Amino acid sequence: MLQLVFMGSDAIALPALDWLAGAGRAVARVTAVYTPPDRAAGRGQQVRANAVKLWALARGLPVLQPEKIGPAEQAELAARRPDLCLVMAYGHLLPQEFLDTPRLGTLNLHTSLLPRYRGASPIQTAVAAGDRETGVSLMRLVRRMDAGPVAGAERVPIGPLDTAAEVESRLGQACVPLLARCLPRIAAGTQEFVEQDPAAVSFCRLLRKEDGGLDFHQPAAVLAARVNGLMPWPGCTVPILGQVVKLGLADAIPGQGAPGLVRGADPEGLQVGTGGGILRLRRLQRPGGRMLPAAEFLRGFPVPAGTPLPSRPMPPLVASQPFARRPPGTPPPAGAGPG
Repeated sequence: MLQLVFMGSDAIALPALDWLAGAGRAVARVTAVYTPPDRAAGRGQQVRANAVKLWALARGLPVLQPEKIGPAEQAELAARRPDLCLVMAYGHLLPQEFLDTPRLGTLNLHTSLLPRYRGASPIQTAVAAGDRETGVSLMRLVRRMDAGPVAGAERVPIGPLDTAAEVESRLGQACVPLLARCLPRIAAGTQEFVEQDPAAVSFCRLLRKEDGGLDFHQPAAVLAARVNGLMPWPGCTVPILGQVVKLGLADAIPGQGAPGLVRGADPEGLQVGTGGGILRLRRLQRPGGRMLPAAEFLRGFPVPAGTPLPSRPMPPLVASQPFARRPPGTPPPAGAGPG
């Protein structure tokens, strides 16, 4: 049985952890959990334990929350003598010495079909790019971002009306069959790790509020994917009749209309002209209100046909090279890649 240390913070890891604590106990036993220090969160900015810490505490497991990973943390990990570290959405840079400390190294559950979408926002980017499939990959962690060899992947479909939140939930569940296949072979020393194809690599980046703009000169399918991919955060917004309205779901339908001009509404949504086809806004939210189906939203906030909606830039989300770090609010470099 593998002695396993888990490192993570987000609720997406809970299905994998539940499997390890249940059906997976014959393969691996979680002996400790590393997670970032508690942070203030939510509207009230209260300091709260994250989902992974709460899971570990409920099972009486040791929880370690170092501010950074250095020599002392490496020594502490070595003292636990783990066979394997498993990482998912941890959020800390891990030194190579730390990665090499477990007997079988350190593995990562990355939520894309590597080498596609290395980086910080693979789930949102896959949906925003209009992909019809994504997945979760089990890879060996190396010092270069998401560049390690891959043990296996579990594929997950993306429907035309799926948001990033819904895809994220399915990806969390997809970790279970992936681990169930790979961990026994890793324990037996028979698992093959395949190097990533460098010609197929693409990168995504941390998302910012400014990514929520829409350029209505783009095709409706591109805009709908962007709306759905950035839901719930940062969320696409558009000024409508003096209100900044958040968009929660959209699709593209056939038709023609001037870019940014409201054509009217049908039972499913508010129709807006674009550079190709009609963008139908299916869920909308006014400031301080709830996200509502379009028909309910429009009863309380009518939007007449002919209302203009201004276009805003859509910064690129994907590039063939890692994105350069830049201060929030500064424009992306020219040619950084398609959005």
